[in-house]
Amino acid sequence: MKIVFKNASIYKDGRITSEDLFLSDKVVSDPFLRPDFVVDAKNYCIFPGFADVHVHLREPGFSYKETIATGTAAAARGGFTRVCAMPNLQPVPDNCAHLNTQLSIIEKDAKIRVYPYGAITVEEKGETIAPMEEMEGAVAFSDDGRGVQSPEKMRCAMEKVAALKKIIAAHCEDESLLHGGYIHDGAYAAAHRHKGICSQSEWGPIQRDLALAGETGCAYHVCHISCAESVALIRQAKKRGVDVTCETAPHYLTLCDGDLQEDGRFKMNPPLRSRADREALIQGILDGTIDMIATDHAPHTAEEKGKGLAGSLMGVVGLETAFPVLYTHLVKPGILPLERLVQLMSENPCRRFGLGACAIRAGMPADFTVFDLDAAYTVDPDTFLTMGRATPFAGMQVWGRCLLTVCDGQIVWRDPAADTMPQTL
Repeated sequence: MKIVFKNASIYKDGRITSEDLFLSDKVVSDPFLRPDFVVDAKNYCIFPGFADVHVHLREPGFSYKETIATGTAAAARGGFTRVCAMPNLQPVPDNCAHLNTQLSIIEKDAKIRVYPYGAITVEEKGETIAPMEEMEGAVAFSDDGRGVQSPEKMRCAMEKVAALKKIIAAHCEDESLLHGGYIHDGAYAAAHRHKGICSQSEWGPIQRDLALAGETGCAYHVCHISCAESVALIRQAKKRGVDVTCETAPHYLTLCDGDLQEDGRFKMNPPLRSRADREALIQGILDGTIDMIATDHAPHTAEEKGKGLAGSLMGVVGLETAFPVLYTHLVKPGILPLERLVQLMSENPCRRFGLGACAIRAGMPADFTVFDLDAAYTVDPDTFLTMGRATPFAGMQVWGRCLLTVCDGQIVWRDPAADTMPQTL
């Protein structure tokens, strides 16, 4: 098939330009004559496929919450062609055999590219460093869901990872400061008599790890930062030359504890912080301190999320809402340039985690997503492809509908109502 997307707005080399996109036999092509299929794309934007370095696909071990098939289908619908899967599974991918169990399911069922994490410690218990050297298939190492509490264990892990020339992606949480908390220790918690989680439980371990990363030379990535102190610490560390990157999530950039409701769909870890924290995160996005946006997509069952703020499990879904929520709340109001959002969701994570070339260029396999930015709709969890339904964005009006996602020359998502889109490449 020879296909042309005519007059599209295409992201290339840091800019969005109006031009035609030519595809020939599933590869981006130089211009040609006599196409087999023409798409009038003058009202559409075409971006490189998004990459999410922080998702929970729940398989193996918890397929009643999500499967690799359903999670990657949801990712494709959100415009993602690459995701990195966290290791809080059963069995935990803490050795070669356990990692291969996960890789075999990925090979069989994944709709897009999936890069699994290996665990830092055996069974993510924080006690024994996992045999990282045998997990060649791991994109990086993390104990996400639990922070490594011992500084000695973290130093040892960083030394091993530095020798392997990989990345530690740290869930930073000092468990000694939690005191049973489950939402931010702020005004809402005080007013509604909820147990709060202090910000120091996050920024304290980050401060510790930044010092260790500087001493060991380890490539260090901080997961899901949520508070102003974390931004400041990472900004300072970058100025010192520490090899550190970090991510935040759409909910931390668009909501705060003032938006909380007595509903489990507002409960995640770390929690929604204060308005000042949100503003600090946005500033971190604008000045380059925060390198990428990841969803921390974490599906649970309706029963697990139906017990209010106090009783529900931590975690919300986000793959199908990430881009439209960020476009609606940050790009449309003029806070963030669209080009910067694409960098945060595509180029930067691919570059840091070595997820392959992320560009729309002649000679490269087609790997892109098509959005109608003028399409407005209401977020309806009942239409999600993920098995999870808990999102703080339910009922919100957003702009930006994903019409088509192509991964390695294959159509992995096509909006059923998008009659102008090709059904095959």
